[in-house]
Amino acid sequence: MLVISKHITLPDTEIEMQAIRSQGAGGQNVNKVATAIHLRFDVAASSLPEPYKARVLALRDRRISKEGVIVIKAQQHRSQEQNRVEALSRLQTLLQSVAIAPKPRRPTRPSKGAKRRRLDQKTQRGQLKLLRGNVDFP
Repeated sequence: MLVISKHITLPDTEIEMQAIRSQGAGGQNVNKVATAIHLRFDVAASSLPEPYKARVLALRDRRISKEGVIVIKAQQHRSQEQNRVEALSRLQTLLQSVAIAPKPRRPTRPSKGAKRRRLDQKTQRGQLKLLRGNVDFP
């Protein structure tokens, strides 16, 4: 069972993990032993609350497919168990990142004084640049 927050947990049956061979150099261990973990989590078919699902699917993350499946591949460690823990912790942090709803943005406008100061600065800067021009001697 994966704990996301105080009130939300994911049962292990919703998380599909498969052991595969790691990529890259590593010699005999990499060639013989399937130590990497391929984790798949279907967001739409999960028991997550609907607001969580919507926020997860709205993320622009390359680990989330168009079908709404989170795919995580962990192959950092030599042992399968460490890679399993790593994959689960990555899934947990991804789901915890959407646990807090973002605050709605309130549109604001600059004050009259801020507008005036900005325009005064622009005028001063223009005057400075004007003084850099060629000087005509009488």
